[in-house]
Amino acid sequence: MGRAAGKRKAGDRLALAVATCGVGYLPLAPGTWGSAVGVGLYLLFDSVSVRLMTDGAMRGWDASALTSLRTSGLLLLVILIWLAGIWAATRAEGLLGCKDPSAVVIDEVAGQLMTFLFAPSNTGKWTVVVGFIAFRAFDIWKPYPIRRLEALESGLGTMADDALAGAYAAALVSLFITIQLWL
Repeated sequence: MGRAAGKRKAGDRLALAVATCGVGYLPLAPGTWGSAVGVGLYLLFDSVSVRLMTDGAMRGWDASALTSLRTSGLLLLVILIWLAGIWAATRAEGLLGCKDPSAVVIDEVAGQLMTFLFAPSNTGKWTVVVGFIAFRAFDIWKPYPIRRLEALESGLGTMADDALAGAYAAALVSLFITIQLWL
């Protein structure tokens, strides 16, 4: 069983804070709240990147290079959250005494961010809504081989299934954006 809350070390508390993202202990739908944190982070990233891209364009920087830099920045953010999530989820599983506890939502944050990896800057609200719903659907439904990834050891299994759910949702978001361009 996990270590008592009063006897946790600073590293334990940090791991739980990272793993739960401040919303994991909410009583209803913690995974959905974790996805909402991911959407919030994406919107913040998008807002900052639009401002930086606008400044860069005004200075004469190449638009395709700025777009590549934005995508690379979001990918780096996803990777960093994913790596921190593996560590935090592994530690949280030991502290909370079970595999993939519902309070651990860092996996939803990373997967939700991954959903928007190929979305253009200044994403429209409907793209964000479609991405949110698509990710939650794939995360809950877990089509092949997402469910199998949960069996991976420790925090890797916790994070891997949501990474693939995010990739599936990213494909759906890309399709949605393509259809919007045709209309």
